Amino acid sequence: MNVQSPVIDYDELDSVCVRFAGDSGDGMQLTGNQFSVVTALEGSDLSTFPDFPAEIRAPVGTTFGVSAFQINFGSVEVSTAGDEPDVLVAMNPAALMVSLSGLRKGGLIIVDEGSFNQRNLDKAGYAENPLENNSLSDYQVQKLDITKMTLESVKEFGLGKKDALRSKNMWTLGLILWMFGRARKPITDWLKTKFAKIPDVANANIAAVNAGHAYGETAEVSSNLRRYIVGKHDTDKPGEYRTVNGNQALAWGLVAGSQLGDIPLLLGTYPITPASALLHTLSGLKEYGVMTFQAEDEIAAICGAIGASFAGQLGVTSSSGPGIALKTEAIGLAISTELPLIVVDVQRAGPSTGLPTKTEQSDLYQAVWGRNGDAPIVVLATSNPQDCFDVGIEAVRLATKYMTPVMVLSDGYIGNASEPWKIPDINELEKFPVKHHTDPEGFHPFKRDPKTLARVWAKPGTPDLLHRIGGIEKDYDSGHISYDAANHQKMTDVRAQKIANIANDIPLQKVDLGKEGGKLAVVGWGSTRGAIHQAVKRARDENIDVSHVHIGNIWPLPRNLEDVLNSYDKVIVAEMNKGQMNNLLRAEYLLDAFSLTKVSGQPFKITEILDCIRGQAGADK
Repeated sequence: MNVQSPVIDYDELDSVCVRFAGDSGDGMQLTGNQFSVVTALEGSDLSTFPDFPAEIRAPVGTTFGVSAFQINFGSVEVSTAGDEPDVLVAMNPAALMVSLSGLRKGGLIIVDEGSFNQRNLDKAGYAENPLENNSLSDYQVQKLDITKMTLESVKEFGLGKKDALRSKNMWTLGLILWMFGRARKPITDWLKTKFAKIPDVANANIAAVNAGHAYGETAEVSSNLRRYIVGKHDTDKPGEYRTVNGNQALAWGLVAGSQLGDIPLLLGTYPITPASALLHTLSGLKEYGVMTFQAEDEIAAICGAIGASFAGQLGVTSSSGPGIALKTEAIGLAISTELPLIVVDVQRAGPSTGLPTKTEQSDLYQAVWGRNGDAPIVVLATSNPQDCFDVGIEAVRLATKYMTPVMVLSDGYIGNASEPWKIPDINELEKFPVKHHTDPEGFHPFKRDPKTLARVWAKPGTPDLLHRIGGIEKDYDSGHISYDAANHQKMTDVRAQKIANIANDIPLQKVDLGKEGGKLAVVGWGSTRGAIHQAVKRARDENIDVSHVHIGNIWPLPRNLEDVLNSYDKVIVAEMNKGQMNNLLRAEYLLDAFSLTKVSGQPFKITEILDCIRGQAGADK
C-alpha cells in the first residue's frame, strides 16, 4: 500500500512586509537583521527600516521603549520598506499599541500572549486586554505563549529565567523562518560563531530557533498558520550581491575613493546618532590607509580633519545636524584655506537635539547656505544604500580635484536601512590619482589651475615649499593678509566661480522614470527616491502622465536641470522637511512647484505621494 505524504498548502506572494516589534531588550533589531540576511541569501529583493527609540533604555514594557524592525521583501522590485506591514510580530502590549495603526486591515498579528499580564497592559495604556475583546477583529490574530514555549525549549541548558527569556526573539525568528520558507542554517552558524566562548548560550538560542520552526510545522495542521512562498528576484544585473546599509556603503565608498585617488584618509569625528556607524566601519579598515580620530568634541574633530588635509591626506569628518552646526566655522576655514575636506551629514529630525533616532531631510539649507560670508561648497545627496558607495567616491574626486569641502547628505533612514548591493569590481572603476605639488620653481601657494581654479596642494615639509594659509582674507597674488576692498571682492568671486564651474564636471540631470517633458513630474532628493519611484510607477500604470526626477547633485545643480523641470506642465517637490528644496528651485529658476512635505520622523509612504500625484493630475481635468 502506498502512503502519500500530506500536501502542504502554500500561498504564493510577490512581496510581503513584516514588522518585528518589542521592548528595547527583546532583540528586535538583531532578529530583523538576521532575517534580512537569510532573505538576501534566498535571492529576494528587500528593503529594511530599523525603527528604535532614542532612550538608551526606557522603562521596560512602556511605549517609549518599543523597538521595531520592518522588512519588505519580494520576487519583484522592492525599493521601500513598505507602507503597511502584512505581518506584525508583537512581543508585548506596548509593541502592539505602538505598531497596530500601521498594520494593513486583514493583516496577521503574531503576539506573545504570555506577556499580556495586567502589569504590562497597564504600562502600555490598555484599559482592558485587546486579546480578549473585539478590538482586533479587523485582523488575523495568532495568540502564542512564546514566553512559555521559549522557557520550555531551553530548560535543558540550565539558564536562569532572565537569561532563558533572552532567547524569545530566536524562537520567534524560527517561526517566521518556517512561515516564509527560509533556511535556519545561516542563523545557527551565526549563533555558533557569535557565542563561541559561551556554548550554552549558543545552544540555547539554536534550540529556540529550532523550537519556533518546529512549532510552525506542527501547528500548520491544527491552526490557521500558513506558509508562504516569496520567490527570487530576477535582476537584470547579474553578479555577486550582499546586503549593505547606507552607513557601511558610504564608508566603503570613501575608502574606495581614497584608493582610486591614491591618498590616505583620516576620519576626525565625534560619536552622534545616526552617524556613529561610519566611525565603527572605518576604524576597522586600517589596512587600506585609513586612520580614525575620535575627538573630544565636534570642533576638534573637524579641525583634526582639516589638519590632515593640510598635511597632504584626505580629511573626512562626520556628524548629524546638531554636530554640523558646531562644525560650521571650521567648514568656513576649509573654504578659506581651499583644502579638500569631506563632511558627512547623516541627517535626523531637528531642531537642536530633536528626534535623534528619527529621519528627516531638514539640513539642506544648512548644507547649501549655512555659513557666515559667501561661502559655497559642493553638496551631494545619497538616495539609497547602494547609491552611498558611488557618492562616497564622487565626493573624494571632487574634493581633491577642486580643493574644496564637499558635504554629503545622507539621513537616518538611508544610514540604517539595508538592501542588496551588487559588489563592484574595483578594477573597473576610474582612477583619479591625486598629485601634490613638489617643484619649488615658481611655487606659490595661491597659484591656481586655470581650468579648475583650484589652488596647488603642497605638503608641509616639502623642501623649499614653505607656505602659510589661514582664515583671514589673503591677497589674491601674494597670499599676504589683505583688507583691500577690491581684493576681497575678487577672492569671493573666484571662490564662488570655482564651485559654479563644477556644474560642467558632473552628469546632466536624467529622468529616473518616465520621460523628459509632459504633464507632471515628481522631483525628489535623498531618501525619498524609493517611495517616489514606486508611486510614479503605480500612477503610470493608471495612465497618468507623470515622471520622476531625482536630484543627487544639490550644489551646484546640474546645468540642464532648469530645462528638464520647465519641460513639464506641473512639478511636485516631495521632501521630508518644510519645503527646502522647493524653495531652492524657486530661488534658482523661479519654479512654481507644488510642495509636498512631511516632518513626522518617518519616511514617506508610497500612497502619500501617489495621492498627491492623483490630486495634481486630477486638477487639470
